[in-house]
Amino acid sequence: MSPVLVAYTATEAGADALALGVRLARATGAPLHLVLVLPSEERSVIVPPDASYDRLVRDTAEGWLRDAAATVPADLTPLAHLRHAESAAEGLVAAAAELGAGMIVIGADGGLRGRHRIGTVASELVHFSDVPVALAPAGSRDLHVGPGIDRVTAAIGTRPGGDVLLEEAVALAGAARVPLRLVSLATVDMPSGVDTGVIRLAGAAHADAVLAQASAALPAGVDADAVVGTGAGIEEAVEALVWEPGEVAMVGSSRLAQPRRLFLGSTASKMLHVLPVPMIVVPRTRGGEGEGR
Repeated sequence: MSPVLVAYTATEAGADALALGVRLARATGAPLHLVLVLPSEERSVIVPPDASYDRLVRDTAEGWLRDAAATVPADLTPLAHLRHAESAAEGLVAAAAELGAGMIVIGADGGLRGRHRIGTVASELVHFSDVPVALAPAGSRDLHVGPGIDRVTAAIGTRPGGDVLLEEAVALAGAARVPLRLVSLATVDMPSGVDTGVIRLAGAAHADAVLAQASAALPAGVDADAVVGTGAGIEEAVEALVWEPGEVAMVGSSRLAQPRRLFLGSTASKMLHVLPVPMIVVPRTRGGEGEGR
């Protein structure tokens, strides 16, 4: 597996990202890289350089990275990197390209324990990165789960890029040697007073068809459970599903995304409100696919 890159900061969000990065690296046998991005060393000519201040900032950041690396379990050997960039997201994406990382892991910026709250850097990443971005819920650092991951769940839809999502989910589940689950969310806006059974029936047929198509596209020898989450809205459909504490959910980038770039769509955004497990957002194309379209 390609390296896992943790977007580290000496904060609770950084600790959450590190905890999830460790789990993903252990589960897949991937190398683990910790990257801390500082503001660009280039200064305006109006502001004179201050070598002592720059050295203090650099030494402090390097200390944070050493402390973080020291908390990583002994079976992993993390590599720490200090980078400078105009923005943290820009520096992380550049580092991912340089290191050949297959995923960037970032923590939630505050929010309720076990829930997601996308901060500025995470928001930029999920609208800018050309590799999958894993979002660690708040409190991941204190989560009492196994050393790896327990299951991979892929939220399957009908928009372009579903084939890439399916391939990424199959690859992650295979590398981690865990079950794969395919989920389709069936949501129907119905008049008030309509029986919930009608809601389930209204969306089930379409959701079943989507899952059947995805299941048929699985590589030979790969099995997956296929389930439908039903509800009056995305949040209700997600909450209707059973989530294991140690699993991860994978979603595809919005159709609005540029080729090889992420864009968090409305469905994924709504899922984040209630999703109790890490979410991995996958670009809708990879390599040179989609260029010029």
